[in-house]
Amino acid sequence: MLHRGHESTDGTGGGELVVPMAWLYAEYIADELLRTGDLMPPTSFEFRAGRDALALTIFLSDTSGELSGIRVVSQMETWLSLTAYDQPWQDWVCERLAAQAAEAVESGGPAPDLELATAAWRWLEETELLAPDLDAVPGGGPVIGEDDGPKVWTPAWRLGLPLGHLAIHLF
Repeated sequence: MLHRGHESTDGTGGGELVVPMAWLYAEYIADELLRTGDLMPPTSFEFRAGRDALALTIFLSDTSGELSGIRVVSQMETWLSLTAYDQPWQDWVCERLAAQAAEAVESGGPAPDLELATAAWRWLEETELLAPDLDAVPGGGPVIGEDDGPKVWTPAWRLGLPLGHLAIHLF
């Protein structure tokens, strides 16, 4: 992304490329965790949902602004607790995105990481995937195979979050 608004006055243009490294690194870590867990084919929408949910968790939990390679292992417990079933993950994501957006406005600089994180969150919220109904009453009828059970349309984050959580456990 080209950083605009700080053009040089010497006529050379001065636009510098701002690379969203924090988001790309979070996405890379999430991708590696999911691939290691071998839970879904990497080409599936479910995999994307898991990767985006996990990348958001990784990116937004990094309060120092730098994901260091050595800190990744030490952050696993934090990511596990944030993605746990009983946590208000969706509210936490919205609050952290809003806080980062306010910081970006205050600083006046470009926020390409935040733009990509916001786009990922929008996709996770607006995209619905057909998934097994985890809230179905057990014993409601005979279920022969995994594909024969009740299914519901659910926001992608509701499917991606438990996949990300499980991938962390399997790592």
